[in-house]
Amino acid sequence: MNQTLCFLGFQTAMDHAELTTDQVLRRDIPWETYMSTKLISGTSLQLLRRYDHRSESHRAQLLDDDGPAYVRVFVHVLRDIFKEDTVEYVLALIDEMLAANPKRARLFHDSSLSDEDTYEPFLRLLWKGNWFIQEKSCKILALIVSARPKNQNGVVSNGDTSKKPFTTIDDVLRALVKWLCEQLKKPSHPNRGVPTAVNCLATLLKEHLVRSSFVQADGVKLLVPLISPASTQQSIQILYEACLCIWLLSYYDPAIEYLATSRALPRLIDVVKTSTKEKVVRVVVLTLRNLLSKGSLGAQMVDFQLPQVVQSLKAQAWSDEDLLEALNSLEEGLKDNIKKLSSFDKYKQEVLLGHLDWSPMHKDPLFWRENINHFEENDFQILRVLVTILDTSSDPRTMAVACFDISQFIQHHPSGRIIVADLKAKERVMKLMNHENTEVTKNALLCIQRLFLGAKYASFLQA
Repeated sequence: MNQTLCFLGFQTAMDHAELTTDQVLRRDIPWETYMSTKLISGTSLQLLRRYDHRSESHRAQLLDDDGPAYVRVFVHVLRDIFKEDTVEYVLALIDEMLAANPKRARLFHDSSLSDEDTYEPFLRLLWKGNWFIQEKSCKILALIVSARPKNQNGVVSNGDTSKKPFTTIDDVLRALVKWLCEQLKKPSHPNRGVPTAVNCLATLLKEHLVRSSFVQADGVKLLVPLISPASTQQSIQILYEACLCIWLLSYYDPAIEYLATSRALPRLIDVVKTSTKEKVVRVVVLTLRNLLSKGSLGAQMVDFQLPQVVQSLKAQAWSDEDLLEALNSLEEGLKDNIKKLSSFDKYKQEVLLGHLDWSPMHKDPLFWRENINHFEENDFQILRVLVTILDTSSDPRTMAVACFDISQFIQHHPSGRIIVADLKAKERVMKLMNHENTEVTKNALLCIQRLFLGAKYASFLQA
Protein backbone atom coordinates (compact mmCIF):
# COMPACT_ATOMS: atom_id res chain seq x y z
CA MET A 1 0.00 0.00 0.00
CA ASN A 2 2.76 2.43 1.03
CA GLN A 3 4.72 1.58 -2.12
CA THR A 4 1.62 2.28 -4.26
CA LEU A 5 1.11 5.65 -2.57
CA CYS A 6 4.79 6.53 -3.08
CA PHE A 7 4.57 5.62 -6.74
CA LEU A 8 1.41 7.68 -7.22
CA GLY A 9 3.05 10.62 -5.47
CA PHE A 10 6.12 10.33 -7.69
CA GLN A 11 3.94 10.02 -10.80
CA THR A 12 1.98 13.14 -9.83
CA ALA A 13 5.21 15.06 -9.28
CA MET A 14 6.52 13.98 -12.69
CA ASP A 15 3.19 14.90 -14.34
CA HIS A 16 3.60 18.39 -12.91
CA ALA A 17 7.22 18.42 -14.01
CA GLU A 18 6.19 17.75 -17.62
CA LEU A 19 3.60 20.55 -17.66
CA THR A 20 4.03 23.20 -20.34
CA THR A 21 3.13 26.87 -20.11
CA ASP A 22 0.55 26.46 -22.91
CA GLN A 23 -1.19 23.61 -21.06
CA VAL A 24 -1.40 25.63 -17.86
CA LEU A 25 -2.70 28.72 -19.64
CA ARG A 26 -5.66 26.75 -21.02
CA ARG A 27 -7.08 26.45 -17.48
CA ASP A 28 -10.11 28.39 -16.28
CA ILE A 29 -9.37 29.91 -12.86
CA PRO A 30 -12.39 30.75 -10.61
CA TRP A 31 -11.42 34.38 -9.97
CA GLU A 32 -14.97 35.28 -8.84
CA THR A 33 -14.80 32.62 -6.11
CA TYR A 34 -11.51 34.09 -4.88
CA MET A 35 -13.10 37.54 -4.69
CA SER A 36 -16.13 36.23 -2.78
CA THR A 37 -13.75 34.70 -0.21
CA LYS A 38 -11.82 37.99 -0.10
CA LEU A 39 -8.60 36.43 -1.41
CA ILE A 40 -8.53 39.02 -4.20
CA SER A 41 -10.08 42.50 -4.36
CA GLY A 42 -12.77 43.77 -6.72
CA THR A 43 -10.15 45.85 -8.55
CA SER A 44 -7.94 42.77 -8.99
CA LEU A 45 -10.91 40.83 -10.36
CA GLN A 46 -11.60 43.54 -12.95
CA LEU A 47 -7.95 43.59 -14.09
CA LEU A 48 -7.78 39.78 -14.28
CA ARG A 49 -11.02 39.60 -16.33
CA ARG A 50 -9.59 42.11 -18.81
CA TYR A 51 -6.32 40.18 -19.12
CA ASP A 52 -7.31 36.51 -18.80
CA HIS A 53 -7.57 34.42 -22.02
CA ARG A 54 -7.03 37.44 -24.24
CA SER A 55 -4.89 37.66 -27.38
CA GLU A 56 -1.19 38.41 -27.07
CA SER A 57 -1.61 41.81 -28.72
CA HIS A 58 -4.47 42.73 -26.34
CA ARG A 59 -2.41 41.71 -23.30
CA ALA A 60 0.60 43.66 -24.62
CA GLN A 61 -1.55 46.80 -24.87
CA LEU A 62 -2.84 46.34 -21.30
CA LEU A 63 0.74 45.96 -20.00
CA ASP A 64 1.86 49.04 -21.94
CA ASP A 65 -1.03 51.06 -20.46
CA ASP A 66 -1.03 49.79 -16.87
CA GLY A 67 1.80 47.26 -16.44
CA PRO A 68 2.62 47.92 -12.74
CA ALA A 69 -1.04 47.37 -11.76
CA TYR A 70 -1.00 43.90 -13.35
CA VAL A 71 2.30 43.09 -11.65
CA ARG A 72 0.73 44.07 -8.31
CA VAL A 73 -2.21 41.73 -8.94
CA PHE A 74 0.04 38.82 -9.91
CA VAL A 75 2.23 39.30 -6.82
CA HIS A 76 -0.85 39.50 -4.55
CA VAL A 77 -2.27 36.27 -5.98
CA LEU A 78 1.03 34.45 -5.44
CA ARG A 79 1.25 35.88 -1.92
CA ASP A 80 -2.30 35.10 -0.79
CA ILE A 81 -3.48 32.05 -2.77
CA PHE A 82 -1.84 28.66 -2.27
CA LYS A 83 -3.91 26.46 -4.57
CA GLU A 84 -1.36 24.80 -6.87
CA ASP A 85 -3.35 25.15 -10.10
CA THR A 86 -3.73 28.89 -9.57
CA VAL A 87 -0.09 29.44 -8.55
CA GLU A 88 1.03 27.58 -11.68
CA TYR A 89 -1.35 29.66 -13.79
CA VAL A 90 -0.12 33.04 -12.55
CA LEU A 91 3.51 31.98 -12.90
CA ALA A 92 2.73 30.93 -16.47
CA LEU A 93 1.13 34.35 -17.14
CA ILE A 94 4.26 36.13 -15.85
CA ASP A 95 6.57 33.76 -17.74
CA GLU A 96 4.64 34.38 -20.97
CA MET A 97 4.69 38.13 -20.37
CA LEU A 98 8.49 38.19 -19.85
CA ALA A 99 9.21 35.74 -22.69
CA ALA A 100 7.39 38.06 -25.12
CA ASN A 101 9.40 41.06 -23.88
CA PRO A 102 12.11 40.58 -21.20
CA LYS A 103 12.24 44.36 -20.64
CA ARG A 104 8.89 44.02 -18.87
CA ALA A 105 10.87 42.75 -15.86
CA ARG A 106 11.44 46.44 -15.14
CA LEU A 107 7.73 46.74 -14.30
CA PHE A 108 8.44 44.90 -11.02
CA HIS A 109 10.64 47.86 -9.98
CA ASP A 110 8.13 50.61 -10.78
CA SER A 111 7.97 53.31 -8.09
CA SER A 112 4.24 52.65 -7.62
CA LEU A 113 5.16 49.21 -6.23
CA SER A 114 7.51 50.56 -3.53
CA ASP A 115 5.16 49.24 -0.84
CA GLU A 116 5.25 45.68 -2.25
CA ASP A 117 7.72 42.92 -1.41
CA THR A 118 7.77 41.75 -5.02
CA TYR A 119 10.49 39.11 -4.53
CA GLU A 120 9.09 37.25 -1.52
CA PRO A 121 6.44 35.04 -3.23
CA PHE A 122 8.91 33.77 -5.86
CA LEU A 123 11.59 33.13 -3.25
CA ARG A 124 9.17 31.07 -1.14
CA LEU A 125 7.90 29.09 -4.14
CA LEU A 126 11.47 28.26 -5.17
CA TRP A 127 11.66 25.76 -2.32
CA LYS A 128 8.06 24.73 -1.74
CA GLY A 129 6.51 24.14 -5.15
CA ASN A 130 6.59 21.29 -7.66
CA TRP A 131 9.12 21.42 -10.52
CA PHE A 132 6.96 23.60 -12.79
CA ILE A 133 6.59 26.13 -9.95
CA GLN A 134 10.29 25.98 -9.00
CA GLU A 135 11.52 26.39 -12.57
CA LYS A 136 9.23 29.33 -13.35
CA SER A 137 10.01 31.03 -10.03
CA CYS A 138 13.73 30.70 -10.66
CA LYS A 139 13.63 32.09 -14.19
CA ILE A 140 11.29 34.95 -13.22
CA LEU A 141 13.45 35.87 -10.20
CA ALA A 142 16.62 35.86 -12.31
CA LEU A 143 15.04 38.23 -14.84
CA ILE A 144 13.57 40.54 -12.20
CA VAL A 145 16.84 40.75 -10.27
CA SER A 146 18.81 41.50 -13.43
CA ALA A 147 16.37 44.26 -14.43
CA ARG A 148 16.55 46.17 -11.14
CA PRO A 149 17.73 49.81 -11.19
CA LYS A 150 21.50 50.18 -10.87
CA ASN A 151 21.16 52.21 -7.69
CA GLN A 152 18.97 49.63 -5.98
CA ASN A 153 20.77 47.72 -3.26
CA GLY A 154 19.88 46.47 0.17
CA VAL A 155 16.13 46.55 0.79
CA VAL A 156 13.82 45.97 -2.14
CA SER A 157 11.20 48.45 -1.06
CA ASN A 158 10.74 51.63 0.96
CA GLY A 159 7.71 50.23 2.73
CA ASP A 160 6.68 50.81 6.35
CA THR A 161 9.56 49.55 8.54
CA SER A 162 7.13 48.67 11.36
CA LYS A 163 5.82 45.80 9.24
CA LYS A 164 7.60 42.53 8.51
CA PRO A 165 11.05 43.32 7.01
CA PHE A 166 11.11 43.28 3.24
CA THR A 167 13.29 40.87 1.32
CA THR A 168 16.67 42.36 0.43
CA ILE A 169 18.53 41.95 -2.83
CA ASP A 170 21.23 40.08 -0.90
CA ASP A 171 18.60 37.67 0.47
CA VAL A 172 17.34 36.99 -3.05
CA LEU A 173 20.77 36.45 -4.61
CA ARG A 174 22.01 34.16 -1.83
CA ALA A 175 18.81 32.10 -1.91
CA LEU A 176 19.03 31.78 -5.69
CA VAL A 177 22.67 30.63 -5.53
CA LYS A 178 21.78 28.07 -2.87
CA TRP A 179 18.92 26.67 -4.98
CA LEU A 180 20.99 26.65 -8.18
CA CYS A 181 23.88 24.79 -6.51
CA GLU A 182 21.39 22.30 -5.16
CA GLN A 183 20.09 21.69 -8.69
CA LEU A 184 23.63 21.09 -9.98
CA LYS A 185 24.24 18.61 -7.13
CA LYS A 186 20.87 16.89 -6.97
CA PRO A 187 18.46 18.05 -9.70
CA SER A 188 14.75 18.22 -8.87
CA HIS A 189 14.04 17.21 -12.47
CA PRO A 190 16.21 14.58 -14.20
CA ASN A 191 16.39 16.37 -17.55
CA ARG A 192 15.68 20.02 -16.82
CA GLY A 193 17.22 20.67 -13.40
CA VAL A 194 20.80 21.17 -14.60
CA PRO A 195 19.97 23.11 -17.82
CA THR A 196 17.72 25.48 -15.84
CA ALA A 197 20.42 26.05 -13.21
CA VAL A 198 23.16 26.72 -15.78
CA ASN A 199 20.89 29.02 -17.80
CA CYS A 200 20.08 31.14 -14.72
CA LEU A 201 23.71 31.21 -13.56
CA ALA A 202 24.77 32.51 -16.97
CA THR A 203 22.51 35.51 -16.26
CA LEU A 204 23.23 35.96 -12.55
CA LEU A 205 27.04 35.54 -12.42
CA LYS A 206 27.34 39.12 -13.69
CA GLU A 207 26.53 40.04 -10.07
CA HIS A 208 29.51 40.35 -7.70
CA LEU A 209 27.56 38.89 -4.77
CA VAL A 210 26.47 35.91 -6.87
CA ARG A 211 30.10 35.22 -7.86
CA SER A 212 31.30 35.34 -4.25
CA SER A 213 28.37 33.27 -2.94
CA PHE A 214 28.82 30.73 -5.74
CA VAL A 215 32.53 30.31 -5.03
CA GLN A 216 31.91 30.04 -1.27
CA ALA A 217 29.29 27.35 -1.95
CA ASP A 218 31.93 25.35 -3.88
CA GLY A 219 29.91 25.90 -7.04
CA VAL A 220 32.90 26.03 -9.42
CA LYS A 221 33.59 22.32 -9.04
CA LEU A 222 29.90 21.64 -9.90
CA LEU A 223 30.26 23.50 -13.21
CA VAL A 224 33.57 21.96 -14.37
CA PRO A 225 32.15 18.48 -15.24
CA LEU A 226 29.70 20.17 -17.65
CA ILE A 227 32.61 21.42 -19.78
CA SER A 228 33.05 18.55 -22.21
CA PRO A 229 32.57 18.17 -25.98
CA ALA A 230 28.88 18.10 -26.95
CA SER A 231 26.97 16.84 -29.99
CA THR A 232 23.20 17.25 -29.48
CA GLN A 233 21.54 20.67 -29.70
CA GLN A 234 20.55 20.62 -26.02
CA SER A 235 23.99 19.53 -24.81
CA ILE A 236 25.67 22.20 -26.99
CA GLN A 237 23.48 24.86 -25.35
CA ILE A 238 24.31 23.59 -21.84
CA LEU A 239 28.01 23.54 -22.77
CA TYR A 240 27.82 27.09 -24.14
CA GLU A 241 26.11 28.40 -21.00
CA ALA A 242 28.51 26.49 -18.70
CA CYS A 243 31.47 28.04 -20.58
CA LEU A 244 29.75 31.43 -20.35
CA CYS A 245 29.60 30.95 -16.56
CA ILE A 246 33.34 30.14 -16.47
CA TRP A 247 34.02 33.25 -18.59
CA LEU A 248 32.09 35.41 -16.09
CA LEU A 249 33.99 33.78 -13.20
CA SER A 250 37.31 34.48 -14.96
CA TYR A 251 36.85 38.13 -13.92
CA TYR A 252 36.74 37.14 -10.23
CA ASP A 253 40.11 36.29 -8.63
CA PRO A 254 38.86 33.90 -5.89
CA ALA A 255 37.14 31.84 -8.60
CA ILE A 256 40.39 31.71 -10.61
CA GLU A 257 42.09 29.97 -7.68
CA TYR A 258 39.48 27.20 -7.93
CA LEU A 259 39.81 27.03 -11.73
CA ALA A 260 43.61 26.71 -11.48
CA THR A 261 43.37 23.67 -9.20
CA SER A 262 40.53 21.93 -11.05
CA ARG A 263 40.36 20.21 -14.43
CA ALA A 264 38.78 23.31 -15.97
CA LEU A 265 41.72 24.30 -18.17
CA PRO A 266 42.29 20.97 -20.00
CA ARG A 267 38.52 20.62 -20.39
CA LEU A 268 38.22 24.10 -21.95
CA ILE A 269 41.09 23.32 -24.34
CA ASP A 270 39.51 19.98 -25.25
CA VAL A 271 36.21 21.74 -26.03
CA VAL A 272 37.82 24.45 -28.17
CA LYS A 273 39.75 21.79 -30.12
CA THR A 274 36.65 19.79 -31.01
CA SER A 275 33.76 22.29 -31.17
CA THR A 276 32.44 23.54 -34.49
CA LYS A 277 29.96 25.98 -32.92
CA GLU A 278 31.35 29.48 -33.29
CA LYS A 279 29.65 30.83 -30.15
CA VAL A 280 31.20 28.03 -28.04
CA VAL A 281 34.67 28.57 -29.51
CA ARG A 282 34.36 32.35 -28.98
CA VAL A 283 33.42 32.17 -25.30
CA VAL A 284 36.16 29.59 -24.56
CA VAL A 285 38.85 31.64 -26.38
CA LEU A 286 37.75 34.78 -24.49
CA THR A 287 37.93 32.82 -21.22
CA LEU A 288 41.42 31.50 -21.99
CA ARG A 289 42.55 35.01 -22.88
CA ASN A 290 41.33 36.25 -19.49
CA LEU A 291 43.05 33.41 -17.62
CA LEU A 292 46.36 33.65 -19.51
CA SER A 293 47.95 36.18 -17.14
CA LYS A 294 46.65 34.60 -13.93
CA GLY A 295 49.22 32.78 -11.79
CA SER A 296 50.60 29.62 -13.38
CA LEU A 297 47.71 29.24 -15.84
CA GLY A 298 49.73 30.66 -18.74
CA ALA A 299 52.47 28.05 -18.23
CA GLN A 300 49.80 25.34 -17.93
CA MET A 301 48.30 26.43 -21.26
CA VAL A 302 51.70 25.98 -22.88
CA ASP A 303 51.98 22.52 -21.29
CA PHE A 304 48.56 21.59 -22.68
CA GLN A 305 49.78 22.56 -26.18
CA LEU A 306 47.39 25.50 -26.53
CA PRO A 307 49.75 27.39 -28.92
CA GLN A 308 49.33 24.56 -31.43
CA VAL A 309 45.53 24.58 -30.92
CA VAL A 310 45.38 28.34 -31.52
CA GLN A 311 47.35 27.96 -34.76
CA SER A 312 44.85 25.33 -35.91
CA LEU A 313 41.87 27.55 -34.98
CA LYS A 314 43.34 30.53 -36.83
CA ALA A 315 43.51 28.43 -39.99
CA GLN A 316 39.73 27.93 -39.93
CA ALA A 317 37.19 30.27 -41.54
CA TRP A 318 35.44 32.15 -38.73
CA SER A 319 33.01 34.98 -39.45
CA ASP A 320 33.08 36.52 -35.96
CA GLU A 321 35.56 39.43 -35.82
CA ASP A 322 35.66 39.34 -32.00
CA LEU A 323 36.76 35.70 -32.17
CA LEU A 324 39.53 36.46 -34.69
CA GLU A 325 40.75 39.36 -32.56
CA ALA A 326 40.68 37.18 -29.41
CA LEU A 327 42.63 34.40 -31.18
CA ASN A 328 45.34 36.88 -32.24
CA SER A 329 45.50 38.32 -28.74
CA LEU A 330 45.68 34.84 -27.18
CA GLU A 331 48.45 33.81 -29.60
CA GLU A 332 50.54 36.87 -28.73
CA GLY A 333 50.00 36.29 -25.02
CA LEU A 334 51.11 32.67 -25.32
CA LYS A 335 54.25 33.74 -27.20
CA ASP A 336 55.07 36.16 -24.39
CA ASN A 337 54.53 33.36 -21.88
CA ILE A 338 56.90 31.04 -23.74
CA LYS A 339 59.57 33.79 -23.75
CA LYS A 340 59.33 33.95 -19.94
CA LEU A 341 59.71 30.20 -19.50
CA SER A 342 62.95 28.66 -18.18
CA SER A 343 65.20 26.84 -20.65
CA PHE A 344 63.71 23.47 -19.63
CA ASP A 345 60.16 24.85 -19.97
CA LYS A 346 61.02 25.94 -23.51
CA TYR A 347 62.52 22.54 -24.25
CA LYS A 348 59.43 20.83 -22.80
CA GLN A 349 57.14 22.96 -24.95
CA GLU A 350 59.12 22.07 -28.06
CA VAL A 351 58.91 18.34 -27.28
CA LEU A 352 55.18 18.45 -26.45
CA LEU A 353 54.45 20.24 -29.72
CA GLY A 354 56.22 17.37 -31.49
CA HIS A 355 58.35 19.59 -33.74
CA LEU A 356 62.06 19.38 -32.87
CA ASP A 357 64.93 21.34 -34.40
CA TRP A 358 68.61 21.89 -33.61
CA SER A 359 68.06 24.81 -31.23
CA PRO A 360 71.19 25.51 -29.10
CA MET A 361 69.94 23.73 -25.93
CA HIS A 362 69.98 20.27 -27.55
CA LYS A 363 73.77 20.27 -27.90
CA ASP A 364 74.54 22.33 -24.80
CA PRO A 365 76.17 20.08 -22.12
CA LEU A 366 75.31 22.66 -19.44
CA PHE A 367 71.60 22.41 -20.32
CA TRP A 368 71.68 18.64 -19.87
CA ARG A 369 73.67 18.75 -16.62
CA GLU A 370 71.42 21.40 -15.04
CA ASN A 371 68.09 19.94 -16.20
CA ILE A 372 68.57 16.17 -16.24
CA ASN A 373 66.52 15.73 -13.04
CA HIS A 374 63.57 17.56 -14.64
CA PHE A 375 63.21 14.62 -17.01
CA GLU A 376 61.98 12.55 -14.02
CA GLU A 377 58.89 14.77 -13.60
CA ASN A 378 55.44 13.24 -14.22
CA ASP A 379 56.90 9.74 -14.51
CA PHE A 380 59.45 10.71 -17.19
CA GLN A 381 56.74 12.36 -19.31
CA ILE A 382 59.13 14.20 -21.67
CA LEU A 383 61.32 11.15 -22.22
CA ARG A 384 58.23 9.09 -23.02
CA VAL A 385 57.10 11.71 -25.56
CA LEU A 386 60.56 11.63 -27.20
CA VAL A 387 60.29 7.85 -27.56
CA THR A 388 56.75 8.17 -28.98
CA ILE A 389 57.98 10.74 -31.54
CA LEU A 390 60.24 8.04 -33.01
CA ASP A 391 57.07 6.12 -33.97
CA THR A 392 54.69 8.93 -34.83
CA SER A 393 56.73 11.66 -36.54
CA SER A 394 57.25 11.76 -40.30
CA ASP A 395 59.71 14.66 -40.15
CA PRO A 396 63.36 13.48 -40.48
CA ARG A 397 64.76 16.46 -38.53
CA THR A 398 62.40 15.80 -35.62
CA MET A 399 63.31 12.09 -35.55
CA ALA A 400 67.05 12.87 -35.69
CA VAL A 401 66.84 15.36 -32.80
CA ALA A 402 64.70 12.92 -30.76
CA CYS A 403 67.35 10.19 -31.20
CA PHE A 404 70.08 12.63 -30.19
CA ASP A 405 68.16 13.81 -27.09
CA ILE A 406 67.53 10.23 -25.95
CA SER A 407 71.27 9.58 -26.30
CA GLN A 408 71.95 12.71 -24.21
CA PHE A 409 69.60 11.45 -21.52
CA ILE A 410 71.44 8.10 -21.45
CA GLN A 411 74.75 9.90 -21.06
CA HIS A 412 73.75 12.37 -18.34
CA HIS A 413 71.27 10.44 -16.18
CA PRO A 414 72.86 7.89 -13.79
CA SER A 415 70.15 5.31 -14.67
CA GLY A 416 69.55 6.57 -18.19
CA ARG A 417 70.43 3.36 -20.00
CA ILE A 418 68.08 1.23 -17.84
CA ILE A 419 65.19 3.72 -18.03
CA VAL A 420 65.39 4.04 -21.82
CA ALA A 421 65.59 0.25 -22.18
CA ASP A 422 62.49 -0.11 -19.96
CA LEU A 423 60.61 2.25 -22.29
CA LYS A 424 61.33 -0.13 -25.19
CA ALA A 425 63.21 2.61 -27.04
CA LYS A 426 65.95 0.32 -28.38
CA GLU A 427 63.65 -1.45 -30.87
CA ARG A 428 62.32 1.86 -32.19
CA VAL A 429 65.77 3.40 -32.60
CA MET A 430 67.08 0.24 -34.32
CA LYS A 431 64.40 0.60 -37.01
CA LEU A 432 65.61 4.14 -37.75
CA MET A 433 69.16 2.92 -38.47
CA ASN A 434 67.84 1.92 -41.91
CA HIS A 435 66.13 5.26 -42.53
CA GLU A 436 66.67 6.89 -45.91
CA ASN A 437 67.73 10.17 -44.28
CA THR A 438 71.43 10.22 -43.24
CA GLU A 439 70.81 12.68 -40.38
CA VAL A 440 68.33 10.22 -38.86
CA THR A 441 70.62 7.16 -39.27
CA LYS A 442 73.62 9.06 -37.83
CA ASN A 443 71.78 10.01 -34.63
CA ALA A 444 70.05 6.63 -34.36
CA LEU A 445 73.50 5.00 -34.43
CA LEU A 446 74.78 7.36 -31.73
CA CYS A 447 71.76 6.50 -29.55
CA ILE A 448 72.28 2.73 -30.01
CA GLN A 449 75.99 3.03 -29.18
CA ARG A 450 75.20 4.82 -25.95
CA LEU A 451 72.49 2.28 -25.13
CA PHE A 452 74.95 -0.60 -25.50
CA LEU A 453 78.04 1.08 -24.05
CA GLY A 454 76.41 3.08 -21.25
CA ALA A 455 77.45 6.51 -20.00
CA LYS A 456 80.84 5.38 -18.67
CA TYR A 457 82.22 4.48 -22.12
CA ALA A 458 80.03 6.61 -24.34
CA SER A 459 81.03 10.11 -23.19
CA PHE A 460 83.69 10.27 -25.95
CA LEU A 461 81.13 9.68 -28.70
CA GLN A 462 80.24 12.83 -30.60
CA ALA A 463 77.25 13.55 -32.82
